[in-house]
Amino acid sequence: MSVIYILISISIVVAAVFLYVFIKAVKSGQFDDDYTPSVRMLFDDELQKDNKQKTETKIEKQN
Repeated sequence: MSVIYILISISIVVAAVFLYVFIKAVKSGQFDDDYTPSVRMLFDDELQKDNKQKTETKIEKQN
């Protein structure tokens, strides 16, 4: 029975360590999105075309 108490206490300590490491990684920016900005430049022309079309549509509606 005492082995169960030892195992539970060790598992709680390990879980606390993992939680601490996870929170530290999140605060340091470890999980920031590095992929999207590199791909965004590939679609930059399409975004500019869409913005031009929206602007032209707004101008036409105003006239």
